Amino acid sequence: MKVSEIMSDRVVSIDQDEPVSAAAKLLRQCNVGALPVCDSEKRLRGILTDRDIVTRCVAAGADPEKTAISEIMSRGVITAGPYDEVHHAARLMGGDQVRRLPVLSEGRLVGVVSLCDLARDTGCDMEAGAALSEISANFRKR
Repeated sequence: MKVSEIMSDRVVSIDQDEPVSAAAKLLRQCNVGALPVCDSEKRLRGILTDRDIVTRCVAAGADPEKTAISEIMSRGVITAGPYDEVHHAARLMGGDQVRRLPVLSEGRLVGVVSLCDLARDTGCDMEAGAALSEISANFRKR
C-alpha cells in the first residue's frame, strides 16, 4: 500500500514569518497538533507543533505575538513521498519518534500521513503498532 492511499491531502500550512500566536490559533481552529511551515510555493521549511510553542516560546518567556514561527519551528523534517510504501513511512516515524510525516512531491507539500492514518487502515496494524512503540520509547535508538 502506498502513502498516497492513506495520507490526508487536506493540509493546512503556515508561513514561517507569521507570529507564533497565529499558529496557536490555527492549531486550535483546525484541531491539529502540528502545522507544516511552507513558503509561498508550498516548499516545506519546517514543522511547528503545539509542543514547540509551549517549550520553545511560552516556557522560554518569549512573546507569542512578537516571535516569528521561524524562530521556534523544527527544521530538518523527515518526509515521505506519495509513492513510498506505508511500511517505509511507519519505519521513518518510529525511527525518528514522530507522529506525523509531511508528504512531498517534487519538493512541494501534498499531504501528511499520521500515526492515526496508519492505525485506521486494517492492513497497517502491525506497522502502526511498531511505530507507536518506537515513538513512545523514552530514548532514541541509534
